[in-house]
Amino acid sequence: MSTATTERLELPIEGMTCASCANRVERRLNELDGVTATVNFATERASVSYDPGTVEPERLVEAVAAAGYEAALPSAEEPAPEDAPDADPDASLRTRLIISALLSAPVLVLSMVPPLQFDNWQWLALQLATPVVIWGAWPFHRATWANLRHGAATMDTLISLGVLAAWLWSLYALFIGDAGMTGMKMTFSLVPTSGGGTDEIYLETASVVTTFLLAGRYFEARAKRRAGAALQSLLALGTKDVAVLDDEGAERRVPVSELAVGSRFVVRPGEKVATDGVVEEGTSALDMSMLSGESVPVEVGPGSEVAGATVNAGGRLVVRATRVGADTALAQIAKLVTEAQTGKAPVQRLADRISGVFVPVVIGIAVATLGFWLGNGESASFAFTAAVAVLIIACPCALGLATPTALMVGSGRGAQLGLLIKGPEVLESTRRVDTVVLDKTGTVTSGEMKLTEVALADGEERAEALRLVGAIEAASEHPIARAIARAAAAEGPLPAPESFANREGLGVEGVVDGHALVVGRPALLADWAMHLPPELDAARAAAAARGQTAIAAGWDGRARALFVVADTVKPTSREAIARLRSLGLRPVLLTGDNATTARAVAAEVGIDEVIAEVLPAEKADVIAGLQGEGRVVAMVGDGVNDAPALARADLGLSLGTGTDVAIEASDLTLVTGDLVAAPDAIRLSRATLRTIKENLAWAFGYNLAAIPLAALGLLNPVIAGAAMALSSISVVANALRLRRFKPARG
Repeated sequence: MSTATTERLELPIEGMTCASCANRVERRLNELDGVTATVNFATERASVSYDPGTVEPERLVEAVAAAGYEAALPSAEEPAPEDAPDADPDASLRTRLIISALLSAPVLVLSMVPPLQFDNWQWLALQLATPVVIWGAWPFHRATWANLRHGAATMDTLISLGVLAAWLWSLYALFIGDAGMTGMKMTFSLVPTSGGGTDEIYLETASVVTTFLLAGRYFEARAKRRAGAALQSLLALGTKDVAVLDDEGAERRVPVSELAVGSRFVVRPGEKVATDGVVEEGTSALDMSMLSGESVPVEVGPGSEVAGATVNAGGRLVVRATRVGADTALAQIAKLVTEAQTGKAPVQRLADRISGVFVPVVIGIAVATLGFWLGNGESASFAFTAAVAVLIIACPCALGLATPTALMVGSGRGAQLGLLIKGPEVLESTRRVDTVVLDKTGTVTSGEMKLTEVALADGEERAEALRLVGAIEAASEHPIARAIARAAAAEGPLPAPESFANREGLGVEGVVDGHALVVGRPALLADWAMHLPPELDAARAAAAARGQTAIAAGWDGRARALFVVADTVKPTSREAIARLRSLGLRPVLLTGDNATTARAVAAEVGIDEVIAEVLPAEKADVIAGLQGEGRVVAMVGDGVNDAPALARADLGLSLGTGTDVAIEASDLTLVTGDLVAAPDAIRLSRATLRTIKENLAWAFGYNLAAIPLAALGLLNPVIAGAAMALSSISVVANALRLRRFKPARG
């Protein structure tokens, strides 16, 4: 093998219809020397590591084509997500489903309700069913033909054969058999009659089966399409244009794509930082929660490094760009999300895993049945009837409905409860998970700074302290100041300050009702010769031990109050942790905050294991490390910085109050934003998985029992069709039990 450096390539794959298709493409790629490939059916992409000295990228495309699918090398000028055409990729499938349903309904009614039948009604049924069988089921026929050309069989093969067998037999019965010569009378015997007998039509079977399976395929296509939306949400966080400074200091707005390393640009209050850089002029507080998930803004000034997509919450900044494009922190997080999603091995459904053997076996049994009865002197009608019965009774309607119906009912019930399940691949993970990692800020805690304590020097009144300090803080835009001002305003009206001055990074000064106030860090008060008395210093030390922020306030020459501000724990977090433990899960708190704050929060909610001071890019590594210890990990988070970890985890749960990218990168979304919904989401997912397995067990068990009966000539195709329909009804009825799922909370 060549010693050239291994390169990575993302290949978009077209034409895959089931997880077995992804496996076939993956096997074909991995047969090439110097290639290691993983194909993700959900994202329709192949992640390929290859040795460019051994294999050319074009060979990868050729290998995919040899497997029966299409691939294209990525273009360097691929359009951005926002430039993509505004089209619904599921529109064609939805149209096919609606028209098929409208045509199938009268066929079903005419076939099953004898009082509605009229002379020659079968010809009307034929005209209605034929477009469904040919056009409606065309995606199944097309995939079947493509797979057969490459010597493969999938669920599409069974669907296509079952539908076509029922329709072709109906044509035979109408144009050649007894049904066409006896005035279309619908009489039949339970067992095929040796030497001939009345032929039946199965147009309702062919059309209704097609409609049901189109509904399942439509639902699965929508779920798969949503799985790839995380990256687009991430990229949308960046700015579109930026105010660049020229050599003379004049500003001009340009697209952010024109920024280069070394460019100087302006960030005004309320604007996002355009790209990673270093502050050259100005001081401010940056809201880093979009990337770090932490609620306390970071004070920045000349020499401070800043990250793109963070929000300037204070003064005007001039920044020199140090990284642009794919090198920025935001782009790196997007890359982590993509790699984590690609790294997830596709979870094949049981039906697809078995279909590679099941389909040729069923076809072989049908052919053997035909040959056996012909060889034993039976009539062609009897032999063909028995063979068709084998194909019809093995029609995979129940197999195709087992997963989508349970998922539709389970996810529908979940939507009523504010629990969103992304797709069937999620469910297996919920059963195996043994460890749940929880982000702190915005997940276990509220993510919003609140005033938690007011400590007073001897002789001071709480109401007066809140009124004066709240008034001066109301003039500031700092998040900590806003928390104090909100709490003060809730207890009474605040006077307007007579003067106000902001001391960047330290606090504020001003005059309220004739009192000269200084509010901020104790060091700022010390500049005015105001030192904390013992009772306030003790309160400050206690707050620091809890990982909380203490703001000192003094007026008229004395330090008089201390305001403690913190990100508070959500009221339901402790209950949520207890319920997660009851499901056999081991909770772990993960945060970028300092260890003191993290341990205090963990103790309050009942978590023993804490991993603190973790950078955003390291969170996915922490998940991988836990997985390396043999744990099956669920991750609960709500911020952009959680997205790579959510994608990396075996099961990702995001809060609906979080960012879109976290929601898209997760497997389960808790719309309410309440952590106590997490155990309910896991319980519902496990119940849905259990229902799917029951459905599949019934569907396969039914086929294994019924196929021998049909092959022995003991079942008329009508009875086979009825049994097939009963199998489908049983699967749907079992799935509908999920509607009775009740949450443990509230």
